[in-house]
Amino acid sequence: MTNPAPERGTLIVGMMSGTSLDGIAAAVVRFSESDSQIRAELVGFTNRAYTREERERLARALVEGSPADYCRLNFDLGEWLANAAVNAIAEAGVSREEVAAIASHGQSIWHEPGHSTWQVGESAVIAERLKRPVISDFRVRDVAAGGQGAPLVPIADTMIFSSPKNWRGLQNLGGIGNVTVVPPGGDPDGVDVDGKLAAAGSSVSTVVTKLLQHPYFAADPPKSTGPELFSPQYVDDLIAACRSEKQGCTDEDIIATAVDLTARSIADSYHRFIAEPIAETILSGGGAKNPTLVKAITTALAPLPVRLFDDVFFDGEAKEAVAFALLGYLHIKGRPGNVRSATGARGPRILGKLTPP
Repeated sequence: MTNPAPERGTLIVGMMSGTSLDGIAAAVVRFSESDSQIRAELVGFTNRAYTREERERLARALVEGSPADYCRLNFDLGEWLANAAVNAIAEAGVSREEVAAIASHGQSIWHEPGHSTWQVGESAVIAERLKRPVISDFRVRDVAAGGQGAPLVPIADTMIFSSPKNWRGLQNLGGIGNVTVVPPGGDPDGVDVDGKLAAAGSSVSTVVTKLLQHPYFAADPPKSTGPELFSPQYVDDLIAACRSEKQGCTDEDIIATAVDLTARSIADSYHRFIAEPIAETILSGGGAKNPTLVKAITTALAPLPVRLFDDVFFDGEAKEAVAFALLGYLHIKGRPGNVRSATGARGPRILGKLTPP
């Protein structure tokens, strides 16, 4: 009698386009389970950068547009996402038939906690191009259940990236920053290249102090936000405040001020809201590639040890794509994907909508 073939796991392609509008991260992930533990193996990863024209269309859609604009963008982004998935599958060296599903976050156009959320990137286009099931619209069910619809990455932080022995903070530095604090073992309930400009400037600390008085920073979790609040107008106001407060304020000073605001707001939130004795925090996202920002956060959080996600797991640029691959995996298994303590939803919910191949 021959032994049965070993279980090869379930392949999911996860895709993420975040608020920084830099491109589409696509990860091919193999999930397997044993002893009620989910294991995730990153099989392939690509990052499809947006062209200047594509990025301008997405940025414009955040503030204005006609029904025709949004309709065309929805389908065009579906094509871009499909291409990103094709590239990731090719890079992983697997066939499309081996992929159980494509999990696509899409691009957030509007996010209004407590009322609604809207992501575009037509799932039917992706399904038609790849002939695979597509799971999309992950945030809407949590919002419908009274939650913020964000953050959704904490399910991956707790199931995949927790420390076996210590409390750990997992800090994302994307267009919007957020941190997940997970107990031992987990328990689910780029403009300034290399930071050189910020390093050459000096923060206008009085402006940072005033900006930190915004009600959002003081509000208790769970909470979420996006470019609806931290908008181009917010950036313009920051620039104007810096030039008004400091005579001879340079562009480098303004960028240094933005870095200081990021680091101080993170440190303030840690001191204000994190009660658990975390042993370290792990930085991921595009901001983790900025040495000046990483240095500022490390200084602000001292003596708490700060490490880079890349040094502990894999390329941090893939993290959110892996997280949405996990949400896709949980969807096809019929299991909840939200963490109630992170989103504030009334209860656990299966996230996402399925578009058949």
